[in-house]
Amino acid sequence: MKIVILGAGQVGSTLAENLASEHHDVTLVDHNESLLRDLQDRLDVRTIVGGASYPSVLRQAGADSADMIIAVTDNDEVNIIACQVAYSLFNTPAKIARVRSQHYFIGDELLGNSTLPIDVFISPETLVTNYIKELIDHPGALQVLNFAEDKVKLVALKPHYGGPMVGKSLKNLKEYVHGVEMRVAAIFRENRSIPLSGSTVIEVGDEVFFIAASENIRLIMTALGRVSKSYKHVMIGGGGNIGSNLAAQLEKDYEVKIIDHNRENCEHLSQRLTSSIVLHGDVADKDLLFNENIEHIDVFCAVTSDDEANIMAALQAHRLGARQVMALINRRAYVDLIEGGRIDVVISPQQATISSILAQIRRGDVVGVHSLRGGAAEAIEAVAHGDKKTSKVVGRTLEEIHLPKATTIGAIVRMGEVIIPHHDTVIESEDHVILFVSDKSHVRDVERMFSVQVTYL
Repeated sequence: MKIVILGAGQVGSTLAENLASEHHDVTLVDHNESLLRDLQDRLDVRTIVGGASYPSVLRQAGADSADMIIAVTDNDEVNIIACQVAYSLFNTPAKIARVRSQHYFIGDELLGNSTLPIDVFISPETLVTNYIKELIDHPGALQVLNFAEDKVKLVALKPHYGGPMVGKSLKNLKEYVHGVEMRVAAIFRENRSIPLSGSTVIEVGDEVFFIAASENIRLIMTALGRVSKSYKHVMIGGGGNIGSNLAAQLEKDYEVKIIDHNRENCEHLSQRLTSSIVLHGDVADKDLLFNENIEHIDVFCAVTSDDEANIMAALQAHRLGARQVMALINRRAYVDLIEGGRIDVVISPQQATISSILAQIRRGDVVGVHSLRGGAAEAIEAVAHGDKKTSKVVGRTLEEIHLPKATTIGAIVRMGEVIIPHHDTVIESEDHVILFVSDKSHVRDVERMFSVQVTYL
């Protein structure tokens, strides 16, 4: 696929790296010549220096022959105009724009219809807010990902000392979930995926990904020892768009406190929010956290626009006794540095954005993608089409399907029903199949597996 990426920031450069590794024809556009030079030295991509919305620059980048334009500059208006130009002048088939400002999201009056010729709008702040809420709604989870219109969830957790999972083999986990169907999709040990079988034993420090019907997730997490009690008290560090939207979503079910350093913004928050307590101060202020009883806080979320402030605030909250701490981190180097340390959950807006974009790029009837573990793994939702003659999966049992290496089928959704498949489960046309690919180099094989032959009508 020929793809033009506009903007070589964190998202654009990471996306270019991912797509180039999959042998897509990638052109990267940015006004920063030195940044592009560094990227071209290490990536197999073409680079163009210039304004991302300029017709001459888009023409030079190949917009007239591109399959897709992905506009992820740091300017919403440039992203929108670039897609408009690509449509009006070059008739580019697919156009994706990242739009941060919530002022553009006013229902279907502007976005979501033919007013602007953009196929997919991505709001990182909305994605991150929803993601954090899922984590808070599922105490103890490191990740919670939704598939098939929220009928299936993939959850990541780490076994703790004394927990029922530690020292148990996968085949023995059924004893703890009382007949509820679930599947362990992957286990990462020392940052590497390990082969799975019924005799695989779970160890402390493992990162275990399991998949089940959404309605059963809470019961399974309780049975596996990760849920002692529901969260009740939440403190949010940062009253920007993410912090304020998160507080608005949570205050119906939780006792919420939100901290912001800007007095004027605090006044705005106090008017917008109905039951949340708004505090004016530094999110990492030890005295403020202590005076607000941080030791009784179930979840502390640091979501300011400053990575360093988020890290320091989360570490301070952890030291003062918060039950779980989360930090929003934009810089990839920081994510790699602090993940797995004293900060329980590191939230990356880039990974959330990239996941949404990859869902539009993947072939073979892929309808959902979640990028995991810094892009090294993916969870994929694909729809099976065709019949036994035209498809590599339809009409075959799981044991008959030659899955790509490092790939597991975790669940199937058929006409709204969630099926945790076994070796003799037959995949039918129109099934939504949820797969975990622990080695991203095999994603293209998964795409090909779910592509029907040209004889399919």
